Amino acid sequence: MRATVLNDPALAKHAGRFAWLSIDAENSRNAAFVERLGIEGYPTFLVLDEATGEVALRWAGSLTIPEFERFLEDGERAVAATGGSPADTALARADRLGAKGKTTESATAYAEALGLAPPGWAGRGHAVAALLAALQKTDALEECTAAARREVPGLERGPAFAAAAATGLGCAADAPGEAVWRAAAMTELEALVEESLTLDSVLADDRSSAYGMLVDVRDQRGDAAGAKEMAERWLRFLEAEAAAAPSVEARAAFDSHRVGAALALGDPARAVPALLASEHDLPDDYNPPARLAVLYRELGRYDDALAASRRALDLAYGARKLRIYDTRADIYAKMGDPAAAKRTLEEALVYADTLPESQRPKTFVAQLRKKAAAIGS
Repeated sequence: MRATVLNDPALAKHAGRFAWLSIDAENSRNAAFVERLGIEGYPTFLVLDEATGEVALRWAGSLTIPEFERFLEDGERAVAATGGSPADTALARADRLGAKGKTTESATAYAEALGLAPPGWAGRGHAVAALLAALQKTDALEECTAAARREVPGLERGPAFAAAAATGLGCAADAPGEAVWRAAAMTELEALVEESLTLDSVLADDRSSAYGMLVDVRDQRGDAAGAKEMAERWLRFLEAEAAAAPSVEARAAFDSHRVGAALALGDPARAVPALLASEHDLPDDYNPPARLAVLYRELGRYDDALAASRRALDLAYGARKLRIYDTRADIYAKMGDPAAAKRTLEEALVYADTLPESQRPKTFVAQLRKKAAAIGS
């Protein structure tokens, strides 16, 4: 986002409307801020009510420039808790409920906004995408899928359509296999997600995530050939986008996706040159060597993998170091050295205990603890 959207001159005209603040949520000095505002993923965008300091609108994930401008407008409405029409007022209320973590209540309010919406309402895409996200978060999978089948086909083809289609497909994919409605829903929603791949108005990293979802869906139904074909399409797309990137940072933004696509394709070596270039061009960034460690691990180049993970650990800080430790433990395990793998996980757990409570990923730490306990047991 910083390399491709937030630096766009088109946003300069909004500078006087807000007090802009960028926070490194994994830096320990910002722990109190993270805890108070409930940051769960990155990137997260917040509009705060200046009168109360409370979150009026929250968005986790990327945004195009038009979406970001719409986010600012929605944020102003959410602060005012009203809008120009009954549908806008209901949407503002839903956004405030969602920002406060009242997910079930926000889903009801988003549905209310859609029920009040006139034809051609500008807020429809936002309301549908937010409704589906809230239903998914509360595990209302059947309701989420039904809403997606009902609402998504009629949306204007753009970022909200892509986000809503992907969320709907995710809800259907996570539903029990024996659900009688699941197969038809998967077919319908998968087609909509595939359609989103063709939309130039959708950010490249969002289209990349859609490719990854389609690979997973094919894997889930046992279509190995289809999954591999989609992974090849995915990687070719990423290679073209990276080649056209206007800066080193914009190019490197595709690195994590390239690793995922190369691994899904079964050809990790294909992503190595891009990661080596990123490490050379961004010497202070822990991400390139951390990702190289994963690729080298899968290639059986264990000495190179360990060296890359060490370089990454030396650069990283905060909770991000835990995943590097986890990768390093896996390297030792693949080398046939369970003692070193266990020591690495124990070192990770000691480090985790030094993190502020609000910045400690509790679920992941529990996984590391379970993994360490299983070695040699």
